[in-house]
Amino acid sequence: MLSCKSMDDRVIQNALAYASRYQLRPTARLGFGIHGIVFSVVGNLKEGATVIKAHHAAEPFHRELAIYARLKEAKIRKVLGFNVPHLINHDADLHVIEMSLVARPFVLDFAGAYLDAPPVFDEEAWERWETDNRERFGERWPQVQAVLAALEEMDIHMIDVLPGNIAFIV
Repeated sequence: MLSCKSMDDRVIQNALAYASRYQLRPTARLGFGIHGIVFSVVGNLKEGATVIKAHHAAEPFHRELAIYARLKEAKIRKVLGFNVPHLINHDADLHVIEMSLVARPFVLDFAGAYLDAPPVFDEEAWERWETDNRERFGERWPQVQAVLAALEEMDIHMIDVLPGNIAFIV
């Protein structure tokens, strides 16, 4: 079994391989989490920066790719005023997605989301999820709930609801 360090190394190598393959240069690490690592990149053939997310595993990669593809097909760039990254490219072999860089307010990170059907949790788990998120977002929780409801209208069920994934203007 791979250690966390070797998994991160593999994911970073996949990100660098993607960057090389598509003539991009990583400029900064923007974030990391349980599903992968995110870098801003620039390229000789494009104007401005984009973002690549290299995933640790195939399942969250495919889930996130399908959601970004649905958003792209529907031409969704904002959800209730929150910017949503636009799918630019991907590489299934490397588990890397390239997307637009977005400014706050934004909604992103769909690797933990579900497409077409919500996850099945017992009532106690949903209550705990609601309580945790109400505490995280405080007075902004009703706005977050509205964004989640708008996503659900597109059959995108986001459960990884963190201030880094649904971010307001500071």
